[in-house]
Amino acid sequence: MQIFNTGVSALQPTAGMAADAAGVRKEPPMLFDDRTDAGRKLAQALERYKNDHVVVLALPRGGVQVAAEIARYLDAPLDLLLVRKIGVPMHPELAMGAIVDGLEPIVVRNEHVLRLAGVPESSFEDVQRREWEEIERRRHRYLGVSPHQEVFGRIVVIVDDGIATGATMMAAIRALRQRKPSKIVVAVPVAPLEALEQLNQAADETVCLSTPAFFEAIGAHYRDFRQLSDDDVIALIQSVPATP
Repeated sequence: MQIFNTGVSALQPTAGMAADAAGVRKEPPMLFDDRTDAGRKLAQALERYKNDHVVVLALPRGGVQVAAEIARYLDAPLDLLLVRKIGVPMHPELAMGAIVDGLEPIVVRNEHVLRLAGVPESSFEDVQRREWEEIERRRHRYLGVSPHQEVFGRIVVIVDDGIATGATMMAAIRALRQRKPSKIVVAVPVAPLEALEQLNQAADETVCLSTPAFFEAIGAHYRDFRQLSDDDVIALIQSVPATP
């Protein structure tokens, strides 16, 4: 298991947005019919990767419906990227780290929170172990014994149905860096500018279709934002043709 602390890289402009002094600017809001509609629109924005050695990684559950459209359009393999927050024992909503699924699980530690909360290493390891067990349970439920897609030397497109704070996506990016893909592209239909600017510093490229000036919730930008079940996720994964 690999463990590393948080960090950022240089700012990159966001695809599909005009750059200003900060690198990106807010665009008028876009309303999507549902996640399938968002996925199709996002796939067209990623067309330049159609003939590249791409792997599409979805954040379940909602991200799978968006990512399935992208994987089909790019003729790319689809895999899941399971990320679990490692919460402070007495305040589980406060993240002291995160654990990310993979051939070898990777743990991101938030040393600032660990110091402030005074969490002993044994407690961190206990919570980490429980979250890893939940990741294994979900992967087995969704994918059975299917192997992880190899990302070394490949372009990785990480997909979700939207971003609120960006914390989960940030953990995913930083963990994937350790697996040495040739490029990390974050692709989401909608996100607030503040979260997107942070992701720009960690990813090689971000593709976001809408950055509303007043961001309330991801679901506000969809006409149909019904929650997906585990069975929905499994059906979506199985609907994408296997790609060598």
